[in-house]
Amino acid sequence: MNDTEPVAHPPVRQPIPIVDHRHASIVPSVPKQVSKPARLVADRMGRPLHDLRISVTDRCNFRCTYCMPKEVFGKEHAFLAHRDLLSFEEITRAARAFMDLGVRKIRLTGGEPLLRKSQERLVAMLHTLRTPDGHPPELTMTTNGSILARKAQTLKDAGLDRVTVSLDALDDTVFRRMNDVDFPVAEVLRGIETAQAVGLGPVKVNMVVKRGTNDAQILPMVERFRGTGIVLRFIEYMDAGNSNGWCMNEVLPSQEVVDQIHRHHPLHPLEAHRPGETAQRWAFDDGGGEIGVISSVSRAFCGTCSRARLSMEGKLYLCLFASHGHDLRALLRDSPQAGRDPVSDAQLRAALAQIWSRRVDRYSELRAFQASGALPSERKVEMSYIGG
Repeated sequence: MNDTEPVAHPPVRQPIPIVDHRHASIVPSVPKQVSKPARLVADRMGRPLHDLRISVTDRCNFRCTYCMPKEVFGKEHAFLAHRDLLSFEEITRAARAFMDLGVRKIRLTGGEPLLRKSQERLVAMLHTLRTPDGHPPELTMTTNGSILARKAQTLKDAGLDRVTVSLDALDDTVFRRMNDVDFPVAEVLRGIETAQAVGLGPVKVNMVVKRGTNDAQILPMVERFRGTGIVLRFIEYMDAGNSNGWCMNEVLPSQEVVDQIHRHHPLHPLEAHRPGETAQRWAFDDGGGEIGVISSVSRAFCGTCSRARLSMEGKLYLCLFASHGHDLRALLRDSPQAGRDPVSDAQLRAALAQIWSRRVDRYSELRAFQASGALPSERKVEMSYIGG
């Protein structure tokens, strides 16, 4: 007879299958009046349009459990065909219209953006754009860093200003477990070092913190990057999308992160670079640089959010947690089946201004009401689809 006590295991949380938002969206109407706006556009809460995040591919070579878990994005998952993606010319045309309305910063993201061929050509095309007063946009990219060492110099030469690299652990075992494809952390660190060396800086490193998974890596990450000129940012584990099995008890509030670091390396707060910045900035008292914390769960920043997100096949989303998009590809391409021709630049600009001016999104501020049942909960678009 086996008298060994049974071992209690926590219940396994299965990721929730995604809702395919790639084929469900609203075709924007084009206003009859298409004159160039006399001022920058603002939404119904007075928030200006300043940042545009462009996802260039839905593919990624990592399967991070909080973003593209294997249980959902496995070998049988159907990614978009190349013909369905916006071309670089279509992306550039859309970006030009957004800049006329106030966008000053463009971030390329994914999926993993460097998996799409010839990214340096897109960067060069976007680099030629100018604001109404003649300034180029700030061009940035978020990448997992896996092939950054090979691409950094060509991206810099094409006009990219800086990169943000996602890195959730320094410990190789923890990192391989989190990316779930057995990718070594050394290659990502090499990409970060190369990006800094070629001038894609200040390089930022983003760490998504999950309580009980990689929170023991907070201080090692601080020790690795403190004093290097690289800005380390800690992101609260968010309920972006539906497939990552998110639960609140895995969220480590940013204040606990700051307190932990402060006990070892005293910190003091810094002012934001500009209104609408997502990260709260903290500097080391001894001059060792700065860190940032992004607290969309514990401290919502919806009130100053100035970001629009464009998916790889032309859906415009007004919030990271949005439940539907606006089909800009329908305006950018002809569609004989629907009897549509491409709209003019003025019409495209007017349609975008109309969409933004009606924006009321503030999901993070309403999260608690949805959790309590006071407000209905909607299925959100996946973070891997529109970029974090």
